[in-house]
Amino acid sequence: MRVTQGAFSYLPDLSDDQIRKQIAYILEHGWAISLERTDDPHPRNAYWDMIGLPMFDETEPGTVLDLLRSARADHPNDYIKLNAYDARLGRQTTALSFIVNRPAHEPGFRLERRVENDRTMRYQLHAYATDRPSGERYARGSNGSS
Repeated sequence: MRVTQGAFSYLPDLSDDQIRKQIAYILEHGWAISLERTDDPHPRNAYWDMIGLPMFDETEPGTVLDLLRSARADHPNDYIKLNAYDARLGRQTTALSFIVNRPAHEPGFRLERRVENDRTMRYQLHAYATDRPSGERYARGSNGSS
């Protein structure tokens, strides 16, 4: 299963050159950039861990791409997302967001159903990855090996 969040989510993963072009587009519009990571990409998990500080005054796509490459090296089994914020309206509005790194193996989600009072059905998504502790969620095999 492939997690789909943000722009470009149904396309194949972007190459570094394509990501550089998106970063250039973001900077041309004067938007601030931030990178975030998580090992729990559940659709309701809006609180990913920020990588570094937001880049409000960045002008060079290469600097952002260098930070992204460093984040990939430090967190190869996490989802990493690039966000662009447009502050023109006096508030931080997400103008663009897309995943720039994902684990090699994405276990996906299951739909859990509960029957409650008066035969009411309740549904909930459960990420298979959360069955393992943080830091081991995307390791293959029962012993945590890849």
